[in-house]
Amino acid sequence: MPVSDIQSERRHAHLLLDVLPDEKVSVVKNMLEGLIDPLARALANAPLDDEPVSEEEAREVAASRASFGRKNTSNEELLAEFGLAPEDFEEMGRAPLQSDTANR
Repeated sequence: MPVSDIQSERRHAHLLLDVLPDEKVSVVKNMLEGLIDPLARALANAPLDDEPVSEEEAREVAASRASFGRKNTSNEELLAEFGLAPEDFEEMGRAPLQSDTANR
């Protein structure tokens, strides 16, 4: 297709998009994303996960959701559990890593 025809097609597509009812814009957007990104298309067409949830999984999900309300641990508190200060952590970040082959 000649370049001028492609440009004409693009302009026409833009005009159609501009007159599309608002509630259908997301449908067209999803279709365009599927054309551009095969992974997005595959995910959009993937079947829903209908595998039953075991009692153990349900308990784990409930415990995970409950943990959202708990107090967060600061970096300083976490480092202190390992006997480290923030300065120690900073120093570790500056030190070069030793490769496994150098220790052999």
